[in-house]
Amino acid sequence: MKNSNFSRRDFVKLSMVGAGALALGGVNAQAAVSSKDVKFDEEWDVVIVGSGFAGLAAGLKAAQKGSKVLILEKMGRIGGNSVINGGGMAVANNPVQAKTNIKDSKELFIADCLKAGLGINHTELLETLVDRGMDAYNFLVENGVQFKEHCAHFGGHSVARSMLTTNDSGSGYIQPMLEKFEGFKDKGCELRRRAKFDDFVMDGERVAGVVIREEYKFDPNLYSDDLENTSGAKKTLKAKKGVVLAAGGFCRDKIYRKLQDPRIPDDVDSTNHAGATAGVLLKAFEIGAYPVQVDWIQFGPWASPDEKGFGAAPILTQQGTFKYGIAVDVRTGKRFMNELADRKTRADAEFKILREDPKAYPITFADTKMAFKDLSEEVISKGMAGGKVVGECASLDEIASKYGVPADALKETVKKYNEGVKAKKDEFGKQESALSEINEAGPFYVIRLSPKPHHTMGGLKINEKAEVISSKTNKPIPGLYAAGEITGGTHGASRLGTVAITDCIVFGMIAGENLA
Repeated sequence: MKNSNFSRRDFVKLSMVGAGALALGGVNAQAAVSSKDVKFDEEWDVVIVGSGFAGLAAGLKAAQKGSKVLILEKMGRIGGNSVINGGGMAVANNPVQAKTNIKDSKELFIADCLKAGLGINHTELLETLVDRGMDAYNFLVENGVQFKEHCAHFGGHSVARSMLTTNDSGSGYIQPMLEKFEGFKDKGCELRRRAKFDDFVMDGERVAGVVIREEYKFDPNLYSDDLENTSGAKKTLKAKKGVVLAAGGFCRDKIYRKLQDPRIPDDVDSTNHAGATAGVLLKAFEIGAYPVQVDWIQFGPWASPDEKGFGAAPILTQQGTFKYGIAVDVRTGKRFMNELADRKTRADAEFKILREDPKAYPITFADTKMAFKDLSEEVISKGMAGGKVVGECASLDEIASKYGVPADALKETVKKYNEGVKAKKDEFGKQESALSEINEAGPFYVIRLSPKPHHTMGGLKINEKAEVISSKTNKPIPGLYAAGEITGGTHGASRLGTVAITDCIVFGMIAGENLA
């Protein structure tokens, strides 16, 4: 990825956005609304912004405890990034580890997260995540989520501790939780689509409710949907017990993303859904929420340039070719990283190649017998469809020919890797438990790699009770909670794969418990 400075075109865009924001007036360019100046259209106990892992966990927990809950989803589809997630959830000392004699501990889990996070994690949040991990797992099982009977070993983790849904997808969490939440309709609970949060209603320093727009239609053609989109009808909602922000990150927000990291071009693809913008986050800052580590943006090293968005490659590589195969630099035919290192380490290694030659996409491959053996047929079929993401090669010579790799060097790399597997010592430090010989005779599955913006590490400061902390008082903002990717601090500089779901469910549950 090359350095990208603001062009005149960018400046014009931003100028137009500014003009558009001013033109909106009271729609979404205002400061927070005073409860003294509004008449509430509806009253709820709890209002939740976002319908992903965190939002549904908070809503379901609060509903189970007797609260009248409204979940707001600005898009037409429920689940946001969560529904396109790969479905892995890291839990220390989980039942599958116990059955398969995998030794794990709270201390080891935290040490792994701190290493990936460069030591800037807020440890009180990290400890809460690990301590409540089994509570989150049990909560999910009780509410219909089905897990596989083995743990996956994801990058940066010292041991296999990631539970996987039976369909290898975040939808394996979203659908059961949604069904359970909809069971509370007769108790007055509701999930409302195309309902966009616009602002807070404040009663002094307390969050008393929210201003929303119903029948809102997200417009992907706008440079900034948050600032330019005027669709929908305004409504003011009272939240008697409080508001939970579970709106996710901002990897699709061109303006705010570029402010944090000017190297990210406007046209770069992201794994996130189209509506992953910073609007809710910025409104929370306006009422005094502390920002935490907002300029740390994580890139997914397992993404492919041969598909849009999240796609199938992240699952096929993370749980497939990275574990049972290797990644090589097509220019040299040599390995260049530990395929199971943390995400930042791997993305940086791939960017080093791509900065030298933007067209030299690294490849990852494994023999067909092993490559996808842990994955569902649904995921494999999706990845194989059309022959664009996964390349099938009969031999190492065919890989060399198809992807422009020096054949002799490639063969030597595979031979050297297999020797390391036999010796139980990998030159790049790949974990012994993940070492598996590659059948040099083939055939092989091959995937090209190109990192994509995946997770915004920073966001709102919360405490162990999921309360949002005020920069004005250094105390909780009354009536305001947050969970999931909109928060910051838990993961530090770089989140380990499969810890996001744990984070979302744990702090979503906590928010729901404290509000109910």
